[in-house]
Amino acid sequence: MTTEYSGGGDLSFSLKIMWRGGERPSRGPKPGLDLTRIVEAAIRVADAEGLAALSMRRIATELGVGTMSLYRYVPGKAELLDLMLDAVYGEDIDLEQDPGQEAARLRAGGWRAGLEEIARGSWALHLRHPWILQVSQARPVLGPSSITGLEIAMRLLDGIGLDDFQMMKVISLIDSYVTGTARLAVEAGQAAQRTGVSDEDFWQAQGPFIMRFMSDERFPTLTRAAEAGVFTVDDGDGFGFEFGLQRVLDGIEAFVAAAGREHPAPGTG
Repeated sequence: MTTEYSGGGDLSFSLKIMWRGGERPSRGPKPGLDLTRIVEAAIRVADAEGLAALSMRRIATELGVGTMSLYRYVPGKAELLDLMLDAVYGEDIDLEQDPGQEAARLRAGGWRAGLEEIARGSWALHLRHPWILQVSQARPVLGPSSITGLEIAMRLLDGIGLDDFQMMKVISLIDSYVTGTARLAVEAGQAAQRTGVSDEDFWQAQGPFIMRFMSDERFPTLTRAAEAGVFTVDDGDGFGFEFGLQRVLDGIEAFVAAAGREHPAPGTG
């Protein structure tokens, strides 16, 4: 996958635009564009063609304008990428609402159910916008969408017996699981597109060779599993997302319970 980097451009520009909103150029004729249209066009191109195809020229073509006109709004692709990320992260968030209200809604069904909803929303987001996985976020630019989402998740976990560091690690764990599994799903889909061979056909082509040379004596467990169809039969949980999510949550639940036994709430010890 092509790798781009969050925060790779003029950080002060990205943050200023994210937190103050798009600003029209102060000089020149009245523009026929605005930053929102540019960001939306960039997201459409990235969704359809991937980040490798994304350029200021390609976005200008999408909008039917001259390439140089875009630079009156954004310095370049790096800063635009920061704005794109914050825009898609905000798709399922009401930035006008108090984060506490959304956290309270999620907590109504229990913190575990709330984390499930957050994880499934993130999974769906990555499948809608697979180019997100092509962006290294070792140094994420924290715009309003990212900060609001993080505040909601932290409030969801607040008060269940974890300290701030532990809550942040739980959120990071969920995020790592979702992005890792989404990467596998996206790459599998791209492989099918690139080669014209479906996953099912790919595995079926290997089947006869594997079964011919895989000895029952040496690989008895794998032989049994292959004969059961684990490599070719869809069990309804593509790439094991739901199975894995529940196991991750089981581990978190056990950790929360252990933290409660180690540090009981006042009056319960």
